[in-house]
Amino acid sequence: MRITIFAAGSQGDIQPCIRLGKGLQQAGLNVLLAAPQNFAGLVQGVGLPFHSLRGDVQQIMAGETGQKYMESGGTNPIQSILAMRKMLGPIALQMAEDALEASRHAEALITLAVFAPLGATIAEICEIPLVLVEPTPVLPTRDFPAPGWPIQKNLGGWHNRLSGFAMLEVIWQWYRPFVNEFRQRFGLRPLRGADFYHTLTSVPLLGAYSPAVIRSPQDWPGSIHLTGYWFDDAQTDWRPSSDLQAFLDEGKPPVYIGFGSMAGRDPQRFAGIVLDALSRSGRRGILATGWGGLNALDVPENVFILKEAPHGWLFPRMSAVVHHGGAGTTAEGLRAGKPSAIVPFIVDQLFWGKRVHGLGVGPEPIAAKKLTAVNLAVAIDRVVSDPIMRERVEMLGHSIRAENGVQNAVTILCQHLGV
Repeated sequence: MRITIFAAGSQGDIQPCIRLGKGLQQAGLNVLLAAPQNFAGLVQGVGLPFHSLRGDVQQIMAGETGQKYMESGGTNPIQSILAMRKMLGPIALQMAEDALEASRHAEALITLAVFAPLGATIAEICEIPLVLVEPTPVLPTRDFPAPGWPIQKNLGGWHNRLSGFAMLEVIWQWYRPFVNEFRQRFGLRPLRGADFYHTLTSVPLLGAYSPAVIRSPQDWPGSIHLTGYWFDDAQTDWRPSSDLQAFLDEGKPPVYIGFGSMAGRDPQRFAGIVLDALSRSGRRGILATGWGGLNALDVPENVFILKEAPHGWLFPRMSAVVHHGGAGTTAEGLRAGKPSAIVPFIVDQLFWGKRVHGLGVGPEPIAAKKLTAVNLAVAIDRVVSDPIMRERVEMLGHSIRAENGVQNAVTILCQHLGV
């Protein structure tokens, strides 16, 4: 069976799709992964056939509009619509055209749930079934506020569910003009926000997160399946440089600190805060630069500057992890059984920070725009020295490591597709 997986966004959005694609390929299915060209090496490196999409999201986020969006924290949904339309405008239709081309000979299409309207459009044109996947919950529920909603407090079922519908509308408005212009080319009726919700609830949707972290809400339909996190076990076979291994061997386990692509227009400021906080706390640290350009000068001997290393290999060797709260990074920290101090920048990162804090496996998240050396040092001290927090996260990590999210997802997909 031929399956196309359409993925776009940051590396944290692409990686779950790669892992699912690899699992499907190992189960004997023919998988083609359609993603932006800048991820070609990542996809082909695991042996998956690759179809290039025009549009480099990393480059867009590194531009002026993207940097302003990250610095604002994305807390104003209306402003996020304007920013996302400005960023997506030059590439949205090109990406849709390329994704359609990649699906022409497919017998099923898998795409991220945030792109459900576009995925439904391509599936309708090609007359093939659609399956959705999500690293972060998208469907409204009474159980918790929607990721990306500015108020991440549980104010009750009505507020939580309404926030979900509000965020669905915001996401839809990000790219509504582009999707409907694309549909018009093929004589299809325009979509509305209600169609987004209908698609989410009428086709299989695989939640790539652990039920130990988010329990399946009772108000979700039976088409939603929480499979467990999708990890890459090959990461544990990675080999470090001699310098990194020497740093790990010469003292107590360090604190990992990295903000991925989120450092904004002033990465040096964040690097300065991190180094000051480590000095105040007296801890050894590994500072990951990421593609956000987080760099530091005059680094003391107790800090190691890391360009890249698989989190699945690195995090078990840390005492704690400090990061931006991306879904994938959060998952790796929890799987390793390490407390997390989360510094959210945009969209769903505050949601994961609040979830980690609510589970008692990390302190209250610190908004990036409010980060100081003092409050970061306090957070580092807490995640390293709190015995109750450490015991909880070790138990949670044990539960997560017992799951096999990719295999669960493959089994569900094969049953649905009749393979």
